[in-house]
Amino acid sequence: MPPAFGQSVPANAPIRLIVPFTPGTGIDLIARQIGPKLSERLGRPVVVDNRPGASGNVGTEAVVRAAPDGSTLLVTVNTMVMNRALYPRLGFDPVKDLEPVSLTSWGQLLLVASKASGIQSARDLIARAKARPGALNYGSPGNGTPHHLSMELVKNQARVFITHIPYRGSAPAVTDLLGGQIDVMFLPIHVALQHVRAGNLSALGISSDRPHPLLPEVPPLRTLNLGSLDVDMWYGVLAPTGTPKAFTERLNQELKAILALPEVKTAFETQGMTPAHSSADEFRALIAKDAVRWAVLIQAQAIKSD
Repeated sequence: MPPAFGQSVPANAPIRLIVPFTPGTGIDLIARQIGPKLSERLGRPVVVDNRPGASGNVGTEAVVRAAPDGSTLLVTVNTMVMNRALYPRLGFDPVKDLEPVSLTSWGQLLLVASKASGIQSARDLIARAKARPGALNYGSPGNGTPHHLSMELVKNQARVFITHIPYRGSAPAVTDLLGGQIDVMFLPIHVALQHVRAGNLSALGISSDRPHPLLPEVPPLRTLNLGSLDVDMWYGVLAPTGTPKAFTERLNQELKAILALPEVKTAFETQGMTPAHSSADEFRALIAKDAVRWAVLIQAQAIKSD
C-alpha cells in the first residue's frame, strides 16, 4: 500500500492526468505511457483526461483550479509558457499557479522545405529570404504554436522576413507543404520523417544541438551561426500549487523509474521524443527561463494569438 501523503490526499482516489490537447498527440502518448505505470506504483487508478481548447489553456486552467490534493496532474508541453505571453488576460498564470514535478522528455523539430520551393539548405533559405523579403512563406498549425514561434526565432536572429501562413492544425499545413503551396515549415520529426525519407520534403535543419539519430545527415540549426536557435520542445508533469510536497517528491521518483524503462524509451522515440527526467527545482528553473525567452521574442516579433 502506498504511504499516506497527508489527510488532504484520498488514499485510493483516482488520479487524473489532464492532457490539454486532443488524443493522438505526443503529449497524449506520454500520458498514456506513464499512466498505467504510475497506477501500479502508487496503488491508485490513473486516468487520462483530454481537455483540448484555446491552445492548451482550457486543460491547463482545469489543473490550476483543481484541488491541490494529489488527484489532478497536468501533462503538457512548452506551449504553456508561450501562452503566458500570448494570452495576457488568461485569468491565471501558468508559471506561478502550477507546481513543477518533473520533465518527461524532449522533442525535436525539423525545418523542412517543399520540393517545389527548390530550397536545399537552411543557408539557402536565409539567403533567398534576404534577397526577396516576404516572397517566401511558411506554414504552422496556428498562431502561437511551437512551430510558429520557432520560425519567428529564426527570422528574428537572421533578420529576415518570411510570410507566415497559419492553419488550423498540422494536417492541412502538411498537405499544402507537400503540394508546394507553402515553402517551408517546422515539423516534429515523427511527422516529417516519412515525407523526408520518401523524398517529398527536403530536411534543412534540426532544432537540437546535435544531429538526430533518425536523420544523422541533417545539420543542427546552430551551424548557421545566428546565435541561439534552440527550439527543442520540453514535455513534463505539473500539479496545482499547494499539492503536498511529499506526494510530488514521491511522484518525481516514480517518474524517474518509469522514464528509464526500455519500453517507454521505445514508445517515446516513435514520436521523435527522448525521455528526460529532472528534479522539480530544475524543471522550475527551465520553465522560468523559457517563459522569459519566449515572451521577449513574442514582443519583438509582435506576435498575436489570433
